[in-house]
Amino acid sequence: MECISVFDMLKIGIGPSSSHTLGPWRAAERWIKELQGDGLFNEVTTIKVLLYGSLSLTGKGHATDIAIVLGLTGADPEMMPIESVNDVVTQVKTEQRLHFGGKVWLPFSFKEYIVFLREFLPFHANGIRFQAQLKNGEQVEETYYSIGGGFVVKEERLHAKENIQIFKTFPFPVQKGAELLAYCKTESKTISEIVLENERSLRTDNEIDHGLQRIWQTMLECMYTGCHTEGILPGGLNVRRRAYAMHQGLKGSKSYANPQEWLESIRDTEVKFRQIIKWVSCFALSVNEVNASLGRVVTAPTNGSAGVIPAVLMYYLVIENHDGDFDDVKRFLLVAGEIGSIFKKGATISAAMGGCQAEIGVSSAMAAGALTELMGGTPEQVLMAAEIAMEHHLGLTCDPIGGLVQVPCIERNAMGAIKAINAAELAMDSDPEAAKVPFDKVVNTMWETAKDMNTKYKETSEGGLAVGVFLSDC
Repeated sequence: MECISVFDMLKIGIGPSSSHTLGPWRAAERWIKELQGDGLFNEVTTIKVLLYGSLSLTGKGHATDIAIVLGLTGADPEMMPIESVNDVVTQVKTEQRLHFGGKVWLPFSFKEYIVFLREFLPFHANGIRFQAQLKNGEQVEETYYSIGGGFVVKEERLHAKENIQIFKTFPFPVQKGAELLAYCKTESKTISEIVLENERSLRTDNEIDHGLQRIWQTMLECMYTGCHTEGILPGGLNVRRRAYAMHQGLKGSKSYANPQEWLESIRDTEVKFRQIIKWVSCFALSVNEVNASLGRVVTAPTNGSAGVIPAVLMYYLVIENHDGDFDDVKRFLLVAGEIGSIFKKGATISAAMGGCQAEIGVSSAMAAGALTELMGGTPEQVLMAAEIAMEHHLGLTCDPIGGLVQVPCIERNAMGAIKAINAAELAMDSDPEAAKVPFDKVVNTMWETAKDMNTKYKETSEGGLAVGVFLSDC
């Protein structure tokens, strides 16, 4: 059985896209390691990268070419200073060479050595092929697939949902929501407690806490950065950042010096009822404006949907429970990660495979379920909230204008966060026994909807708003 850790679902990386930026970046890293393992790394004289399907059609807007170059230099998306990205790209373009794996200088040109092919490979919509010319004249190549959320696989198993790089054994392996509820019942545990036991089979408690604290701190810093940055987003659409002005109108005159003090100042602010939606929207917009500008975010479960979970978690901390602490953050992230993993196993978290329902829909379901547990909901109500959130995202298409993760992507995070809170409230006031749509049924329905969806609505920018709005109008 496929076992996915919360740290697989929630990864720290650089925007704007987990499948089009982080995935290709990780694929480049993986290719270098395989070349080294085969003793071929030092034999390479030139390299070429071929992009297929959605990676080709929207790769420019998603900075896929930049991510590949950064990956080929051996840079780590989790640790690389954001301000260094432009320096590396400028160096490659100016000198027409690349520091391969951080060890060997090779000739390289963005235009010549990264090829955008419109054709789709049969295995997955996000295909990437690396080719290397060796000193002896031979050519070697490897093909990888970026299947959403930063996951990268090779065509070695029957289908992408079964192809995970690392297989793990959990004491409570979960494939479906019904199995998770059964464990909760027999063990008399909450969902977060079941997930924590699974994580303990991989890491110590200190490692788990440290990892989740880093994830939360990254989310908090991302929101802080977005709320304190003005200007126009890069990419050519001339989209003005809105989180800054919205935040200025909400925060009042209180002062602070860092993200943690900022959080406490918001908690101390008297929030009127009509301001709640504005605050939640502001949190969500701030994250995805950072993401759209190649900033550091947490895939949750993807970069394009990275704003929903931190926005809903902030809602809990600043609106629902001013005494909330790291234990609440920990429980929230554990539950969210588990719900996301069930969608990944039973459906997809890739917009190139399932449209935006696979990103915003899944993130909204993750946030709704996690919020419900923190608000005292039963495990049944948690999955009911996740079901409600996804039910009202079914069929949502992915149609980014200009291939950029900006319009309508940024606003959709705000909408997904609001729906998650609404879904949690509905579930808390409902009897799960009377629910008409089981959680597992909506997961399956999302996958069936994804398969039925026309390709032009799956992150190709060939339908919907992407063609209905002319770039000249923006």
